[in-house]
Amino acid sequence: MGVLECLNHNSGDKFDTDYVRQAKELSTTLGHALVKLEVEEIESKIRDTEHAIHSAGTIDEILLELQQPILQLFDSGLITIYAVDEIRNEIYSKVKSGEQINKIRVPISTKSISGCVALTKSPVNISDVYNSEELKRYHPELTFDNSWDKKTGLRTKSMLVYPLLQGESLMGVMQLVNKKRGDRFTDCDERNAKIISQTLALAFFNQQKIARQKRTKFGFLVESGIISQDELNEAIGKARKNRIDIEAVLLSDLKLKRKELGKSLELYYSIPYQGFSDSIVLPQSNFSGLNKNYLAKNNWVPLQNDEENTVVLIDDPTDKDRIQNIQMIFPKKKLDLKVGLKTDIREFLLSAMTEDEAKSETADEIRTEEMSSLLNALEDEKAEIVDSSQEEDESNAISETDSTIVRLVNKILTDAYDQGISDIHLEPGTGKKPVKVRFRKDGTCRIYQEIPHLYKQAIISRIKIMSKLDIAERRLPQDGKIKMKYGRKAIEYRVATCPTVGGNEDAVLRILAASKPIPLDKMNFSKRNLEIIKDKSSKPYGLILVVGPTGSGKTTTLHSCLGHINTPELKIWTAEDPVEITQEGLRQVQMLNKIGLDFARAMKSFLRGDPDVIMVGEMRDSETCAIGLEASLTGHLVFSTLHTNSAPETITRLLDMGMNPLNFADALLLIIAQRLVRTLCKECKEDYHPTKKEFDTLVQEYGKEDFPKLGIEYTDELTLKKPVGCAACNETGYAGRTGLHECLDGTDDIKRMIMQKSMVEDLRKQAIKDGMTTLKQDGIYKIFKGDCDLKQVLSVCIV
Repeated sequence: MGVLECLNHNSGDKFDTDYVRQAKELSTTLGHALVKLEVEEIESKIRDTEHAIHSAGTIDEILLELQQPILQLFDSGLITIYAVDEIRNEIYSKVKSGEQINKIRVPISTKSISGCVALTKSPVNISDVYNSEELKRYHPELTFDNSWDKKTGLRTKSMLVYPLLQGESLMGVMQLVNKKRGDRFTDCDERNAKIISQTLALAFFNQQKIARQKRTKFGFLVESGIISQDELNEAIGKARKNRIDIEAVLLSDLKLKRKELGKSLELYYSIPYQGFSDSIVLPQSNFSGLNKNYLAKNNWVPLQNDEENTVVLIDDPTDKDRIQNIQMIFPKKKLDLKVGLKTDIREFLLSAMTEDEAKSETADEIRTEEMSSLLNALEDEKAEIVDSSQEEDESNAISETDSTIVRLVNKILTDAYDQGISDIHLEPGTGKKPVKVRFRKDGTCRIYQEIPHLYKQAIISRIKIMSKLDIAERRLPQDGKIKMKYGRKAIEYRVATCPTVGGNEDAVLRILAASKPIPLDKMNFSKRNLEIIKDKSSKPYGLILVVGPTGSGKTTTLHSCLGHINTPELKIWTAEDPVEITQEGLRQVQMLNKIGLDFARAMKSFLRGDPDVIMVGEMRDSETCAIGLEASLTGHLVFSTLHTNSAPETITRLLDMGMNPLNFADALLLIIAQRLVRTLCKECKEDYHPTKKEFDTLVQEYGKEDFPKLGIEYTDELTLKKPVGCAACNETGYAGRTGLHECLDGTDDIKRMIMQKSMVEDLRKQAIKDGMTTLKQDGIYKIFKGDCDLKQVLSVCIV
């Protein structure tokens, strides 16, 4: 406890044995007195500390304000007090650095000493944390996390860690680091640590109990240390200011997980939380007699609806009016409620929609509501940018990793998929003009949204990150792909970026959504074309080509042909780039040019794979053409595509690419040329009687000599269809597309002309003589069917 020192005897003599004896007795007495005083001082400090702990208003106050007073009880260099976050299975503490509060989070596991104490609920007293043998005495898998030592340059040596237990419940952990005097913490330190840990545990328990009694909707998030009260207040203010949902702000700005927000709602309402899961499939019978638009506006959805029970997911289970309405809709049934976020409810509704419903106004309204919230959030961030004197500074003010930008880009991608869009165009304006986002649907572009110019660089950079492109390279075009899971579906986007004037970059995304083949009978082929396609597709060997420009539906037609012959008796290999349509029974191979897997190499492999049928996505070069021709001549049925304008032109193109005329003529079964034309909206198209002049124009376009074959005459009863415009077609009068086809049969006469290398026009005349109708003729036939009008046919057909 100390040292007694006696100097200079009054007599000048040395200290005799009596003095030594008296000094020894006095030192013992003083030692006992000092021990008693130290114990009293420690006990007093403990009482003061206990009082301070129990007087604290919140757990945050204990974590931030009381760690240093507790440290004074121990001869220690550092103290950390942790509380428990049950959702994340972590312990956490808070440290104040200036005005900023930083969180420390440690998983409850054996990867750290404090985490292991939380896991085992047993204290540890370690003299050297780097001594693995000493650590293993407490737990065989215990390791010391030295990341803090590496970060600060300090060295941790001794450690005393106690769990904060209230009964069997873990409330937190107290950690003392580096005993200042001595190699390890003493038994006295252990006793004091046990007393303080019990006090802290009781205080944490009482604080949680009080919080539960006066719990607010999002109070659990603050109690658990997931967010602070100031952060919650700021989020509430932003939501009110921008008239958007507080849940959206918490999820986007504070990066909360849905299950954390759901847990808070669950505790507040005392009702189980149910988040959206793509593994939960809602049957259409759940929605019998229900309007999904009504459900979306009232924020509830039936998760289960059988003869006796109904389970409803709702955002506010205390809304008596809505609950009464639900009870009236489901009378005489046991009603169980679950609470969910509005975004969960919207996703359940969207996932339960049929294909037609997904294109409806209801689905659009749900998506529009989310987009409005995002744009409002962007406007709020825009207002916070103080220095906007230079355009470059403005465009860099928002990061591509900003939560609102991430959600906005995801929203654009998913909306495009939901609306059946083929291409997304992101076009930043020059100067301070907005970013135009255009969607191409049915071959026509329309403006989907305009986004303030401040975010043009962040949006393009976000697209680049998702497609694994170089965000620093803005001078050269780049190509990539985005793979995205949306609900139960996997969607792929082909991305192309290109620099444009004003230091901007455009991005174009082609949606490559996996889909199923359309049966041949539903492809809107004419009777003759359908019969010849079915006949030629059933041949044991030969070559069938589908030709047309990009985006004309060639792959769809090929897969419809393959679907017609896809049986267990046939082995069918396909080489595709990309695989857009999947079929059970087909062995489909995705091309990977980066590693040298191209069409030619895939076809060589197929020939060694015992094929009956081979489909190659495109005959791009002479090598692929040669291999395809060889396969078709050696007992295999080969399907492929080519970019040509018409069926007869395909023959001359392939001969120019080096195909042997004799072999090509021998192998050719059929060439299908096609275009996609916009169809009249089924909801609003109207009948009308054409004038004689209009009828004569159609006859002239079809060809006067061939028109009588249609068996159509001009009479007073003749009716055609015309576009009108309604909400379903966005007031355009057109919705969807159908194919126009010309099928060139590989007849003996055509084969003879191929061997003679005849001219295109001669081939066309012979094909028509053999029964082929041209693209334009097929289009005019479909005008009389009521599918489309002359304007749309002429827009895709030249001859």
